[in-house]
Amino acid sequence: MMNSSGDEAIEGAVTLGLLAAWALHDLEELATVPGWWRRNLPALRERHPGVPEAVWRRAGSVDGREFAVAVGAMAAVVASASVAGRLTGGRSATYQTALNAFGLHGLVHLAQAGLVRGYTPGAATSPLIVIPFTLWARSRLRRAGVLRATRPRDLALGLGFAGAATVAAHTVARRLTKA
Repeated sequence: MMNSSGDEAIEGAVTLGLLAAWALHDLEELATVPGWWRRNLPALRERHPGVPEAVWRRAGSVDGREFAVAVGAMAAVVASASVAGRLTGGRSATYQTALNAFGLHGLVHLAQAGLVRGYTPGAATSPLIVIPFTLWARSRLRRAGVLRATRPRDLALGLGFAGAATVAAHTVARRLTKA
């Protein structure tokens, strides 16, 4: 697809690539989350006593099946945003917000690893896939003239989008697996 000035096409690798990069990243999470929580929950509780007990109980109660369903629900969100990006040549506000959310969530994974002083699920693919893909896709959108200006408000919107989508995906998963 061409931008309005016809300078540069936004190919599927930029828009549908969001879904592909997300899938590779979430394969790491699928492989590591349940076991990681079982092994690390007691030490995390001890190291961070200010975190409400309800948070620890909820985190510890997510089994592999529930987590896999949540990943599937999130796949629908990311796929929808990616398709919206493809259909609009990267102009879709939903796609650009999801792209920002993806990159910011990669930074959150790295911050989590720093807080626990070690590996956390998602920390391996964040610097290898999540952040580089986001920067690359944003640069392609910028060169094509379709990247919206990013203001602090947009970063907050991206983090909010990621958080809301995560909560919704886990809510759906909990209802489907505990029904």
